Amino acid sequence: MKTPKKILNDPRHATQEMMEGLVLGYDGRVSKVEGHGAFFLKEIPAGKVALLVGGGSGHEPIFGGFLGRNLADGAAAGEVFTSPSPQTICETARAINRGKGVVFVYGNYSGDNMNFDMAAEFLAAGGIDTRTIRVRDDVAVGAPDRPDERRGIAGDVFVIKIAGGAAAELDSLNEVARVAAKAEANTRSMGVAVSPGSLPESGKPTFELGDDEIEIGMGAHGEKGVKRQKMTTADDIVDQMMAPILRDLPYSRGDEVALLINNLGSTTMFELLIANRRVRQILEREGITVHRSLVGSWLTSQEMAGFSISLMKLDAELKHYLDLPASSFGFTSL
Repeated sequence: MKTPKKILNDPRHATQEMMEGLVLGYDGRVSKVEGHGAFFLKEIPAGKVALLVGGGSGHEPIFGGFLGRNLADGAAAGEVFTSPSPQTICETARAINRGKGVVFVYGNYSGDNMNFDMAAEFLAAGGIDTRTIRVRDDVAVGAPDRPDERRGIAGDVFVIKIAGGAAAELDSLNEVARVAAKAEANTRSMGVAVSPGSLPESGKPTFELGDDEIEIGMGAHGEKGVKRQKMTTADDIVDQMMAPILRDLPYSRGDEVALLINNLGSTTMFELLIANRRVRQILEREGITVHRSLVGSWLTSQEMAGFSISLMKLDAELKHYLDLPASSFGFTSL
């Protein structure tokens, strides 16, 4: 497998240089904590419940690109595919806390779980209350009755959007956490990969996959999927992804959903729209209505080729927060 070309300077400094460019991309609205992969909005209202999101770098624009109106107040980032340290998480939380506490939203990975939990303990000792929402949307791993075994993938986007809206309008830490937890519980996803991404520092691929192979259920870092098979048509790939998503919640006739088709890195919009066409055909056949759809790049995996599909089942409360206008470097919703 050929080593991919990347436009870098010194690969050892790539993450730091990316973070500097991200802050500059906000045109003065965001600051970075010196010495940490920590970003925060400069203007946060007094008395606001704060929302902190985070995880490893390499998935841009998430997480640092999701700071803004009706979105997150701060983001804690580690090196590529590596959890932020407890110290980085704490510094981010202190920077955004406005006296009402901080809600954490992040994907369910062991390193993130350990470091965010440690940070929550440190913050509590310093008088800052926190609540934790772990996104566990990947139906490729774990059974419905064992959600803690599931990975967080592009469903993060919906949970951050809902949590950001709730944090902007509600003045109770517990209420914001309740709404975010409902969004998480109502979201299911699955991904597919047709070629790997690579690590900027080493240039090595994150996994091996034959030129004529795909992996159904691949994780956002290249974790093993549910099966590896020969390349097939777009419709067949979508059919194989949608069946386990729909039966998992389960989604039923008459449901209203939000739909996210997420590019994992190097898949073209041309291909994503072909996948979107098939997803919508399936949902129409099943009597499921799409209230809002998003097609594009939000949670990537370097230059991995592939995409994921996410559905969030909606009620009136979730629709309200989903529909609030949002604006950030990486996500805008009118």
